[in-house]
Amino acid sequence: MTRNAPVWLSWVMWGLVASLYLIGFFQRVAPAVMVDNLMRDFEIGGALLGNLSAAYFYAYAAVQIPSGLLADGIGPRRLSTIAALLAAIGTLVFGLAGNFWLAYLGRGLVGASVGVAFVTCMKLAGHWFPTNRFATVTGVALLLGNLGGVIAGVPLSAAVSAFGWRASMVASALVTLAMAGIIWLLVRDDPHERGYRSYAHASVLESGALRPLRALRLVLVQRDTWLLFMAGGLSAAPVLVFAGLWGVPYLVQVYGVDRSYAATLTSTMLVAWAVGGPTLGAVSDRLGRRKGPYLLANALTAALWGVFMFWQDLPSLLLFPLFAAIGFTSGGLIIGFAFSREANHPGASGAVGGVVNMSVLGFAAVLQQCLGRILDSHWDGLLVAGARIYSHDAYLSAFWWLFICTCLSVIAVFFTRETHCRIREGWEKSVTPQVLQQVNASE
Repeated sequence: MTRNAPVWLSWVMWGLVASLYLIGFFQRVAPAVMVDNLMRDFEIGGALLGNLSAAYFYAYAAVQIPSGLLADGIGPRRLSTIAALLAAIGTLVFGLAGNFWLAYLGRGLVGASVGVAFVTCMKLAGHWFPTNRFATVTGVALLLGNLGGVIAGVPLSAAVSAFGWRASMVASALVTLAMAGIIWLLVRDDPHERGYRSYAHASVLESGALRPLRALRLVLVQRDTWLLFMAGGLSAAPVLVFAGLWGVPYLVQVYGVDRSYAATLTSTMLVAWAVGGPTLGAVSDRLGRRKGPYLLANALTAALWGVFMFWQDLPSLLLFPLFAAIGFTSGGLIIGFAFSREANHPGASGAVGGVVNMSVLGFAAVLQQCLGRILDSHWDGLLVAGARIYSHDAYLSAFWWLFICTCLSVIAVFFTRETHCRIREGWEKSVTPQVLQQVNASE
């Protein structure tokens, strides 16, 4: 096994697993174009709708650490296949639900199953691609994921209008089921299974991944793990919450545009996020730096959310470029995944991916629900066709938290330590001897 796998084969192996991330992102933001339908069918307000949408986020966040450990243990192929099967079932339950709680269960099952997708993408990338391309490849995952978000915008809005939201969800379940079969038949966890040389770290090739509990303990005692956990969640949550749920009703109710046009505007943010991920990841790879590019990207994101908040009566013509700029700079999130992987033990890549990715959806779940509660607390009682209508001031009161979160993400990145795009040699030196002794004693 002296030859590297052909580039096209590496992309195919990785891309098939990444397709599950695309489906997961589609399901993540799909409720944004079904707000009126869901409120009407289940007779709920903003807080309960936020809960329904957040069920995906809570379940997704909850499985991140287990999925990281499973990715290290049973491998991306098996884990992704099982996840795709469960996602198809969850989507069917949601689409056919006759009451709110059954819909809630379906959303939760979808979130829990597709929650493995991004972690398995990162795990697979570490075997099929060299380390100095990791941020670029992970950025492409964000690109594919956001393509799913775009499909959940105007195309899904048109499908909902033509066929109804339930039929649209059933169709997406069938697509997910087909992907489960394709992943099982074609994907392989490591190039050596195809007769090629692996890109996995030498210590992993010699000794294998760390035992799950040891890997998790070593990841959790790393200071940079927690800083990057905070930075990733606080920078991504505003985009996910705005584009994934509250952006469309805000634009419809405040700017008076139709739902398809509003979905186009929020999709602009997701498209730009998709482009920003691989672009900023590639810049970081090329510069051989993680901290500087990540810090600059998050600072610009915070400044742009500040423009959105403080520019009263923002002209509608400026919404497209502003949302595009916010989405693009938010793509710096991808640098954080490569950053956290390099700051930890090479045998714990699945565990660190799960821990850091947990924050992205975890923060979004909490923020999404909080915004729903704030909107309901400012609701003046206006209903149109069974759906609550919120005022401009109500939305601004809620959207303050988008700006605050991104400011906090800048602070978190500021206190990280540079890895220079390499697995940090002597990583154990960044852990105090007392803590390392406790970890070893706990084995």
